[in-house]
Amino acid sequence: MKSLNNPFVIYGYKGAEYFCDRVNEVESIINALENERNITLIAPRRIGKTGLIHRVFEEIRSKSTGTECFYLDILSTRNLDQFVELMAQSILGQLGTTSQAAMRKITTLLGSLRPTLTFDQISGKPTLSVDIARGQGEQSLRDIFEYLKQSGKRCYIAIDEFQQITKYPEQQTEALLRSYIQFIPNVYFIFAGSQQHMMTEMFLSAKRPFYLSSQMISLSPIDRDVYRNFANRFFKASGREISASDFDFLYDTVDGQTWYVQAILNRLFQYSTEMIDRELIAKCIEELVQEQSQVFENYYALLTDNQAMLLKSIAQEGRVHSPMARSFAAKHHLPALSSIKMALDHLIDKQLVCRHDDAYVVYDRFFGKWLAGRH
Repeated sequence: MKSLNNPFVIYGYKGAEYFCDRVNEVESIINALENERNITLIAPRRIGKTGLIHRVFEEIRSKSTGTECFYLDILSTRNLDQFVELMAQSILGQLGTTSQAAMRKITTLLGSLRPTLTFDQISGKPTLSVDIARGQGEQSLRDIFEYLKQSGKRCYIAIDEFQQITKYPEQQTEALLRSYIQFIPNVYFIFAGSQQHMMTEMFLSAKRPFYLSSQMISLSPIDRDVYRNFANRFFKASGREISASDFDFLYDTVDGQTWYVQAILNRLFQYSTEMIDRELIAKCIEELVQEQSQVFENYYALLTDNQAMLLKSIAQEGRVHSPMARSFAAKHHLPALSSIKMALDHLIDKQLVCRHDDAYVVYDRFFGKWLAGRH
């Protein structure tokens, strides 16, 4: 792969060279999949779970040419039909050649789907698109699992933001998926999600279909010393280095959350002629916060008065262990405790606030910095 202009990747996965650590997690996930165990991967957004999945799949592909890996992000899906259409689009035709023979096989096996093969006019590369009849999601899902089973290939499927299926109008979706997944011998899954309370309920409640059906893995922030060594590997190439104390300042400002650390490092790397110190780090953080100020204004405008007051109070404190404490409410002139509870539940549900190390924090660390500085 061609080297990057900036090695601190913010979006997408660019290869192992630009991926920091997670060695133990990669090994644990691969060992589980290779030994016929599904994985439930729980991590807050922007801590790097999607990158970890792609790192795992890259490692698997390098070791086993006969194994197929598929990644689906279902956050944008709103019902079972959309889920099935995305699944079909991501999988069909990848298990074999996208040829007319493969098309005939797909059409025969998947009677509920309408596959179409088109060719790029410039490259000639074939592209498979699918369409399902409205209301045929359940039948189409059954057909896809049968197609996977008959392929005979070992397959790993990662479904990101898996908790989204609980929001589908088809209330039987969990049970439906579980009924197919447990009887397909050559396919194993990574169920990844960012809403911890929903994912925990799905996989640890005895009342739910996926109860104890997979190995649970939670992601914590990358160790600060490991992260600093990773960063300095690139900084030293240009004759610079970030000290332990300065990196601690950067790391602690955003609670070690991967995306925010990467964003700051990316901006520091941009200032290639300046020595890295706390002043430059603070400058980069301020730039990143101000660049999103209009977005933050829009977020803030959508909140009720009570929600806005509570969110701003949490941001000003940085970390709040007991948002229902009377002392906290009195200090920030918050409303009645029942109103605080209602506002807190809404902020958590909308992923504006989350729990981190037994304290409540603003989910978007840059939004939190913006709020803390708002008069």
